[in-house]
Amino acid sequence: MKLKSTILAAMLASAVSATGAFAQKTMVVSSWLPPSHIMNDTVWPEFIARIEAATDNRVTGKIEYQLASPPSQADLIEDGGADAAWIFHGYNPGRFVTTKLIEIPGLEGDSAAASAAHWRAHEEYLSAANEHDGIVPVAMMVHAPGSLHLSKEISSLDEVEGLKVRSGGGVMGNVLAGLDMAGVQVSAPKVYETVSNGVADGTFFPGDTIAILRLTEVLPYTYRVPGGFYRGSFSIIMSEDFLDDIGEEDAAAIKAALGEDFSAFAGAAWDAGNERGLSAQRETGAVIDLEGAAAEKFTALVPGIQSSVLEEVSAKGIDADAALTLIKQTMAEYSK
Repeated sequence: MKLKSTILAAMLASAVSATGAFAQKTMVVSSWLPPSHIMNDTVWPEFIARIEAATDNRVTGKIEYQLASPPSQADLIEDGGADAAWIFHGYNPGRFVTTKLIEIPGLEGDSAAASAAHWRAHEEYLSAANEHDGIVPVAMMVHAPGSLHLSKEISSLDEVEGLKVRSGGGVMGNVLAGLDMAGVQVSAPKVYETVSNGVADGTFFPGDTIAILRLTEVLPYTYRVPGGFYRGSFSIIMSEDFLDDIGEEDAAAIKAALGEDFSAFAGAAWDAGNERGLSAQRETGAVIDLEGAAAEKFTALVPGIQSSVLEEVSAKGIDADAALTLIKQTMAEYSK
């Protein structure tokens, strides 16, 4: 009798264990840059860890690559091909307009501050434009201030007229046009091939990306201006169906664990990655700061870019001035 009870208890424990294991939900996290990129070695692991902690391990995640092209990530999530992803808003021109507000040059503060400000502006103002319809933003972020990476050496931005430079869209496109460069529209993973084949003379990117994509081999000159040429806008998104499937309690816990705090974390990671990439560039090439007269052609563009973006965002029915004020206030708060 005692033996039967022991066996029964063991079987019950095994069943409970199996049920618990079976109940765990695994998010498929879509990513589109190499595993060594800052998103994959820092941001996504933290994302998964926070979700596991918030749900008492009822939800976990695994990163998968090349599930869809970078511009198709939002569609991938909406169609159920993955449960979470990160999207660069500039890859979908026309769909994402209000997100250009965080991209304008001249905003003071690091990427953690800018990413937190991006989230607040989205929550208070920008979400009313419903640009993320069909997907659920759980964090907003920006990369480090963008630099111009070229295959040739210049001493002033007056010398870039006519150069063929890759643009990913968004405010990057405004800057490229204002500097009289010819745009080449390709996504990040295709830039090496585009440059090495002579189709483009350079690209705009933060530092981490040029190192991870081996662009230091073909673009040895990195040019920076004070505050950066632009900031790239991203959101981390999740599937509506996945959040519905895990239940209200866990979905609410996940959203609470991410949001503004995780946005700031992701922005700080992008800044760290930027320094890592610029260090790699310095080993074989050069990082050159253009200031004063050498950067005057760009400096003169900034007021016009800001006015143009404010007009675009206002046309979406958003109080663009109030949203920009909130962004600046939040960045100042985080910078203290």
